[in-house]
Order: sequence, then C-alpha cells, then structure tokens
Amino acid sequence: MAFNIVLFEPEIHTNTGNIGRLSLASGSRLHLVKPFGFEITDSRLKRAGLDYWQHISLVIYDNISDFYEKNPKGKFAYFSSHGAKDYCSIDYQDEMFFIFGKESVGLPKSILDENSDLVYNIPIHSQHIRSLNLANAVSIVVYEGLRNLGVARIK
Repeated sequence: MAFNIVLFEPEIHTNTGNIGRLSLASGSRLHLVKPFGFEITDSRLKRAGLDYWQHISLVIYDNISDFYEKNPKGKFAYFSSHGAKDYCSIDYQDEMFFIFGKESVGLPKSILDENSDLVYNIPIHSQHIRSLNLANAVSIVVYEGLRNLGVARIK
C-alpha cells in the first residue's frame, strides 16, 4: 500500500523536508518536479526530515513533462484552493498520485484546466486566509486516503 505525493516546483525547503518525513511515516513515495527553490542537498531540507531523509522513497523529475512521461497510467488527483470538489469525495486508491503546486502560486492554470474533473480542494472556513501550509495540506489528504482505504496502522 502506497500513495505518491507529488510536489510541483517546491519552493520552501522546510515544507519539502516535512513532507518527506510524512511520506516515510505514511509509506508513500515522494516525487519532486524541478525546478526547486532550494538545493536538494540543503542542510535545512535534511534537518526538516531529520535523520530519516536517506530512507525516503524519492523520485526527481526534470519537469512536469518528464513526470507525465514516466507515469503514463497514473491515477491522479490535483489540489488547489480553486478546486470544485472536496478532497473527501476522492475515490482513493492504492498507488494514487496526489499532485500539489508550489507554495507561492499553486499549480499552473494550464494543468488545472486540462484536469478540471480531477481538481480537489481542502475547505477553508475563514475569509482571512487563501490557502493552507503545503505540508499541512499534504498531511490532510494522505491520512484521509489511508482512512478511506482502511489502513489503521502502518507497519
């Protein structure tokens, strides 16, 4: 049982490090699509993942075309504050790819438009913020997926 967490052009090393730790804790694979807003060898990135970074199942892509080319049959779910569907309505499946955009602007409009029927949001109940922290959003989706698949305890 594994999910695939995809970060499109991540910008903040601590978010990526924390998501790396989450991927290991949840049995998921972490996919990073370049360019990054930090060096993958950045000590702050590794510090956020603590001493677990070397155990993370990590795949790095040169760009989004490279990602799609290497995962042609993937079951994808895209996340955006502009998504029309709630993340709880996803038909969660083993090996599913959860695709999240960069911290500053999210996923490109072209990707959202091309996949509009697969774009989900996490409801925000305040008009004073426009989005959740990326690491928090990924955590919400991954653990909802595990709950849906009936995975009570990861071994």
